[in-house]
Amino acid sequence: MSFCYSDLISLFNHCFAASYNTRLERGDDEPVYLPADNIIDHHRIVFAHGYFASALHEVAHWLVAGDARRTQEDYGYWYCPDGRDGEQQRQFEGVEIKPQAIEWALSLCCGFHFNVSCDNLNGSVEPDRHAFKALVREQALHYLEQGFPARAQTFMHALRKHYHQPSLTAESFSL
Repeated sequence: MSFCYSDLISLFNHCFAASYNTRLERGDDEPVYLPADNIIDHHRIVFAHGYFASALHEVAHWLVAGDARRTQEDYGYWYCPDGRDGEQQRQFEGVEIKPQAIEWALSLCCGFHFNVSCDNLNGSVEPDRHAFKALVREQALHYLEQGFPARAQTFMHALRKHYHQPSLTAESFSL
């Protein structure tokens, strides 16, 4: 199956451009969320270099963000770049569990392979990818049982329909 980022842009913008004044856009640099301002009248989710996985990841952050967060650049979150120490990495992973659980679900809805991201290649400690993925899976299973956020459900439905994927089950999230 071919995975083209332009399909994600089209599907996302169809789902949310009118109702949330938000568009998904390909960027040439680091990903960023930019709220509307005096120059550009719509909110932008900018993903990195045309990477399909980056688009899914950045959309997942938007799907988690509440109304107030969506008025702030990068949702107002703290971000410490690659090279984090152990405590900084724990903080990073703590805020990444929910978005990566949704990203995993989005990936499954596309039939696209999900890789958990610890995003700390130059850190002072080696992240425990398996432990982090288990936490992300636990959150995904919680969402599956309790319901994904409404916007996530909307986009998941559009992706499943476009990519002809089945509904998600607990077995979908295998370690």
